[in-house]
Amino acid sequence: MAEELALDLEELRQLQSIAKRPRVLSLISSEIRNLEKTSNENANTSAPATVSQIPTPKSTLAKVPVSPALNYVTLASFSWDQDNDKVKIYVSLEGVDQEKVQTEFKPMSFDVKFHDIQGKNYRCAIPKLNEEIVPEKCKVVVKPTRAIITLFKASKGNWSDLHFKEDKLKPNLDKERDPMAGIMDLMKNMYEEGDDEMKRTIAKAWTDARSGKTADPLKGNR
Repeated sequence: MAEELALDLEELRQLQSIAKRPRVLSLISSEIRNLEKTSNENANTSAPATVSQIPTPKSTLAKVPVSPALNYVTLASFSWDQDNDKVKIYVSLEGVDQEKVQTEFKPMSFDVKFHDIQGKNYRCAIPKLNEEIVPEKCKVVVKPTRAIITLFKASKGNWSDLHFKEDKLKPNLDKERDPMAGIMDLMKNMYEEGDDEMKRTIAKAWTDARSGKTADPLKGNR
Protein backbone atom coordinates (compact mmCIF):
# COMPACT_ATOMS: atom_id res chain seq x y z
CA MET A 1 0.00 0.00 0.00
CA ALA A 2 2.77 2.41 1.00
CA GLU A 3 4.70 1.61 -2.20
CA GLU A 4 1.64 2.23 -4.36
CA LEU A 5 1.01 5.59 -2.67
CA ALA A 6 4.65 6.59 -3.13
CA LEU A 7 4.53 5.72 -6.83
CA ASP A 8 1.25 7.62 -7.26
CA LEU A 9 2.72 10.68 -5.55
CA GLU A 10 5.83 10.59 -7.71
CA GLU A 11 3.80 10.41 -10.92
CA LEU A 12 1.44 13.18 -9.83
CA ARG A 13 4.38 15.46 -9.00
CA GLN A 14 5.80 14.82 -12.49
CA LEU A 15 2.45 15.75 -14.00
CA GLN A 16 2.36 18.86 -11.81
CA SER A 17 5.75 19.98 -13.15
CA ILE A 18 4.56 19.90 -16.77
CA ALA A 19 0.96 21.06 -16.34
CA LYS A 20 0.20 24.63 -17.41
CA ARG A 21 -3.53 25.25 -17.14
CA PRO A 22 -4.67 26.57 -13.71
CA ARG A 23 -7.61 24.16 -13.40
CA VAL A 24 -5.43 21.14 -14.15
CA LEU A 25 -2.76 22.34 -11.69
CA SER A 26 -5.42 22.83 -9.00
CA LEU A 27 -6.81 19.32 -9.49
CA ILE A 28 -3.35 17.72 -9.41
CA SER A 29 -2.33 19.70 -6.29
CA SER A 30 -5.53 18.65 -4.49
CA GLU A 31 -4.90 15.01 -5.34
CA ILE A 32 -1.29 15.25 -4.11
CA ARG A 33 -2.44 16.72 -0.79
CA ASN A 34 -4.98 13.93 -0.34
CA LEU A 35 -2.41 11.24 -1.09
CA GLU A 36 0.13 12.81 1.27
CA LYS A 37 -2.48 12.90 4.02
CA THR A 38 -3.36 9.25 3.45
CA SER A 39 0.31 8.30 3.37
CA ASN A 40 0.93 10.06 6.71
CA GLU A 41 -2.09 8.41 8.28
CA ASN A 42 -0.93 5.00 7.11
CA ALA A 43 2.54 5.67 8.54
CA ASN A 44 1.05 6.65 11.93
CA THR A 45 -1.23 3.62 12.14
CA SER A 46 1.58 1.23 11.25
CA ALA A 47 3.26 1.93 14.65
CA PRO A 48 2.44 -0.54 17.49
CA ALA A 49 -0.67 0.57 19.38
CA THR A 50 -0.27 0.78 23.18
CA VAL A 51 -3.93 1.02 24.12
CA SER A 52 -6.04 -0.32 21.33
CA GLN A 53 -5.59 -1.32 17.73
CA ILE A 54 -6.58 1.54 15.44
CA PRO A 55 -8.04 0.30 12.17
CA THR A 56 -6.32 1.50 9.02
CA PRO A 57 -8.50 4.12 7.36
CA LYS A 58 -9.70 3.34 3.88
CA SER A 59 -8.81 5.77 1.15
CA THR A 60 -11.81 7.75 0.00
CA LEU A 61 -10.03 9.64 -2.75
CA ALA A 62 -12.29 10.64 -5.60
CA LYS A 63 -11.07 10.10 -9.11
CA VAL A 64 -10.25 13.34 -10.90
CA PRO A 65 -12.64 13.67 -13.83
CA VAL A 66 -10.85 13.94 -17.15
CA SER A 67 -12.28 16.71 -19.29
CA PRO A 68 -12.85 15.50 -22.84
CA ALA A 69 -11.17 17.44 -25.65
CA LEU A 70 -13.46 20.13 -27.01
CA ASN A 71 -14.73 19.75 -30.54
CA TYR A 72 -15.19 22.82 -32.73
CA VAL A 73 -17.25 23.55 -35.81
CA THR A 74 -15.07 25.53 -38.23
CA LEU A 75 -16.59 28.81 -39.43
CA ALA A 76 -15.20 28.87 -42.95
CA SER A 77 -17.85 31.20 -44.37
CA PHE A 78 -17.66 34.87 -43.42
CA SER A 79 -17.49 38.32 -44.99
CA TRP A 80 -14.89 41.04 -44.50
CA ASP A 81 -14.01 44.60 -45.42
CA GLN A 82 -11.16 46.96 -44.68
CA ASP A 83 -9.94 50.51 -44.53
CA ASN A 84 -6.41 51.87 -44.44
CA ASP A 85 -5.89 50.93 -40.76
CA LYS A 86 -7.89 47.78 -40.04
CA VAL A 87 -9.72 44.73 -41.32
CA LYS A 88 -13.17 43.69 -40.05
CA ILE A 89 -14.38 40.09 -40.31
CA TYR A 90 -18.11 39.48 -39.92
CA VAL A 91 -19.15 36.05 -38.62
CA SER A 92 -22.87 35.21 -38.67
CA LEU A 93 -23.54 33.51 -35.33
CA GLU A 94 -26.46 33.94 -32.93
CA GLY A 95 -26.44 33.45 -29.18
CA VAL A 96 -22.77 34.25 -28.57
CA ASP A 97 -21.82 35.12 -24.98
CA GLN A 98 -18.98 37.67 -24.87
CA GLU A 99 -17.68 36.00 -21.69
CA LYS A 100 -17.33 32.68 -23.53
CA VAL A 101 -15.23 34.00 -26.42
CA GLN A 102 -11.59 32.91 -26.40
CA THR A 103 -9.15 34.83 -28.60
CA GLU A 104 -5.56 34.36 -29.67
CA PHE A 105 -4.04 37.06 -31.87
CA LYS A 106 -0.50 36.80 -33.25
CA PRO A 107 1.38 39.03 -35.73
CA MET A 108 0.53 36.76 -38.68
CA SER A 109 -2.50 34.77 -37.48
CA PHE A 110 -5.60 34.71 -35.30
CA ASP A 111 -7.76 32.06 -33.66
CA VAL A 112 -11.16 32.96 -32.17
CA LYS A 113 -13.26 30.34 -30.36
CA PHE A 114 -16.94 30.68 -29.43
CA HIS A 115 -18.00 28.30 -26.66
CA ASP A 116 -21.31 26.79 -25.61
CA ILE A 117 -23.66 28.06 -28.32
CA GLN A 118 -26.71 25.79 -28.18
CA GLY A 119 -24.47 22.93 -27.10
CA LYS A 120 -21.79 23.51 -29.74
CA ASN A 121 -18.41 25.24 -29.96
CA TYR A 122 -17.36 27.24 -33.01
CA ARG A 123 -14.01 28.42 -34.29
CA CYS A 124 -12.88 31.07 -36.78
CA ALA A 125 -9.14 31.07 -37.53
CA ILE A 126 -6.64 32.00 -40.23
CA PRO A 127 -3.24 30.34 -39.65
CA LYS A 128 -1.36 32.74 -41.91
CA LEU A 129 -2.61 36.21 -42.76
CA ASN A 130 -1.75 38.19 -45.86
CA GLU A 131 0.01 40.90 -43.82
CA GLU A 132 1.07 41.54 -40.21
CA ILE A 133 -1.35 42.79 -37.55
CA VAL A 134 -0.97 44.38 -34.09
CA PRO A 135 -2.18 41.62 -31.70
CA GLU A 136 -2.70 43.80 -28.62
CA LYS A 137 -5.09 46.11 -30.49
CA CYS A 138 -7.23 43.39 -32.11
CA LYS A 139 -10.62 42.56 -30.59
CA VAL A 140 -13.93 40.72 -30.95
CA VAL A 141 -17.28 42.49 -30.51
CA VAL A 142 -20.43 40.38 -30.09
CA LYS A 143 -23.72 41.51 -31.66
CA PRO A 144 -27.16 39.81 -31.44
CA THR A 145 -26.78 37.93 -34.74
CA ARG A 146 -23.06 38.08 -35.44
CA ALA A 147 -19.56 38.59 -34.11
CA ILE A 148 -17.14 41.16 -35.51
CA ILE A 149 -13.40 40.38 -35.43
CA THR A 150 -11.32 43.55 -35.85
CA LEU A 151 -7.69 43.20 -36.95
CA PHE A 152 -5.50 46.29 -36.78
CA LYS A 153 -2.90 46.44 -39.54
CA ALA A 154 0.77 46.78 -38.59
CA SER A 155 1.29 48.81 -41.77
CA LYS A 156 -1.32 51.00 -43.41
CA GLY A 157 -2.47 49.99 -46.84
CA ASN A 158 -4.81 47.76 -48.82
CA TRP A 159 -4.82 43.97 -48.48
CA SER A 160 -5.47 42.00 -51.65
CA ASP A 161 -6.66 39.04 -49.57
CA LEU A 162 -6.98 37.87 -45.96
CA HIS A 163 -4.92 34.75 -46.54
CA PHE A 164 -1.21 34.73 -47.29
CA LYS A 165 -0.40 33.71 -50.84
CA GLU A 166 3.08 32.99 -52.10
CA ASP A 167 4.18 34.94 -55.14
CA LYS A 168 4.32 32.26 -57.82
CA LEU A 169 6.20 34.54 -60.18
CA LYS A 170 9.25 34.66 -57.89
CA PRO A 171 11.78 31.95 -58.83
CA ASN A 172 12.98 29.65 -56.04
CA LEU A 173 16.42 30.90 -54.96
CA ASP A 174 17.49 27.82 -53.00
CA LYS A 175 21.27 27.80 -53.35
CA GLU A 176 21.47 24.02 -53.24
CA ARG A 177 19.22 23.61 -56.27
CA ASP A 178 20.27 23.66 -59.87
CA PRO A 179 20.33 27.35 -60.93
CA MET A 180 18.21 26.47 -63.98
CA ALA A 181 15.52 24.88 -61.79
CA GLY A 182 14.34 28.26 -60.53
CA ILE A 183 14.05 29.57 -64.09
CA MET A 184 12.14 26.47 -65.16
CA ASP A 185 9.74 26.92 -62.21
CA LEU A 186 9.23 30.53 -63.23
CA MET A 187 8.44 29.54 -66.81
CA LYS A 188 5.99 26.88 -65.62
CA ASN A 189 4.15 29.41 -63.46
CA MET A 190 4.07 31.95 -66.29
CA TYR A 191 2.72 29.25 -68.62
CA GLU A 192 -0.01 28.24 -66.14
CA GLU A 193 -1.14 31.81 -65.52
CA GLY A 194 -0.57 33.31 -68.97
CA ASP A 195 -2.98 33.78 -71.85
CA ASP A 196 -2.95 31.70 -75.05
CA GLU A 197 -0.33 33.90 -76.73
CA MET A 198 1.95 33.65 -73.68
CA LYS A 199 1.54 29.86 -73.62
CA ARG A 200 2.44 29.56 -77.32
CA THR A 201 5.53 31.75 -76.84
CA ILE A 202 6.75 29.80 -73.81
CA ALA A 203 6.02 26.44 -75.45
CA LYS A 204 8.08 27.44 -78.51
CA ALA A 205 10.96 28.67 -76.35
CA TRP A 206 10.83 25.45 -74.38
CA THR A 207 10.88 23.34 -77.56
CA ASP A 208 13.78 25.34 -79.04
CA ALA A 209 15.75 25.02 -75.80
CA ARG A 210 15.30 21.25 -75.74
CA SER A 211 16.27 20.84 -79.39
CA GLY A 212 19.41 22.94 -78.91
CA LYS A 213 18.26 25.86 -81.02
CA THR A 214 19.22 29.35 -79.86
CA ALA A 215 17.77 32.61 -81.01
CA ASP A 216 20.06 35.09 -82.76
CA PRO A 217 19.51 38.44 -81.04
CA LEU A 218 20.91 40.33 -84.10
CA LYS A 219 18.60 38.62 -86.58
CA GLY A 220 16.48 41.17 -88.37
CA ASN A 221 19.03 43.96 -87.85
CA ARG A 222 21.39 42.68 -90.47
